[in-house]
Amino acid sequence: MSIIQRAISADGCVVASAIDATDIAAAIEHCHKSSAVVTAALGRLAAAASLMGYGQKNENDRLTLRIDGDGQIGSMVAVADSHGNVKCCADQYIVEIPLNAKGKLDVGGAVGNGTLSVIKDLGLKEPYVGTVPLLSGEIAEDIANYYAESEQVPTVLSLGVLVAPDLSVVCAGGFLIQLLPFADESCIPILEKNVAAMPPVTELLKGGMTAETIALRCLDGLEPNLLDSAEANYRCDCSRERTSKILIALGKDELKALSDEGEDIEVCCHFCNKKYVFTPQEILALTEH
Repeated sequence: MSIIQRAISADGCVVASAIDATDIAAAIEHCHKSSAVVTAALGRLAAAASLMGYGQKNENDRLTLRIDGDGQIGSMVAVADSHGNVKCCADQYIVEIPLNAKGKLDVGGAVGNGTLSVIKDLGLKEPYVGTVPLLSGEIAEDIANYYAESEQVPTVLSLGVLVAPDLSVVCAGGFLIQLLPFADESCIPILEKNVAAMPPVTELLKGGMTAETIALRCLDGLEPNLLDSAEANYRCDCSRERTSKILIALGKDELKALSDEGEDIEVCCHFCNKKYVFTPQEILALTEH
């Protein structure tokens, strides 16, 4: 279980959200058996998606973050629901590259150059899609740039995942600070001072700080009040029924050809690795839908 906490300044001009995503990042490593740098990259992306997806207006709203980079990881996708639950996948889960100049996992190098897309499925006829070039591949800076370029929302985002030598996740999380449209600019120097004084998120979490204390610390000096909190999990919503619909989309001719091969068809979910097996008879039955 990971925790999301939101806080708001006394004048209602600034909102800060923080997440302890340690369990989410640990689930990513357990599910995908990823190498350290991939766990760090997916953990950051998942934490960001969870923060951004939490609090969407409608129960069925979904937010997707997609990074298409030319680094060894390839593409990464994280999907979050309105409760902050998230699932993610990548093209490559085993990437071994040297540490960066700071002696840290080189997420930017593993991601490379490319684009970040933010997809909001709000139940409308077509989802909203915003795409920006990657600035660094470190993810937090790239998402903050998306908000500045595509939504004109002043944003500070910090993300971190600490991976132990045995590849287990020590801690993971992040915080998101956003100014609302009517914000008084007098709060900006206070926020800048707070952010400059804050150690990396992983240090805060490793030192015992919670999502609540991090959210309040982001708004120190602005008389913050706690808004709400939620439990967020790594959660895949795949099912045999949804997998059947994917197969039906192949078309009757393709399904009949698969059935005629006389062998079971195994479909594996990219997000949780759960496998669904369909017999030739079951494949043929799908042509009737």
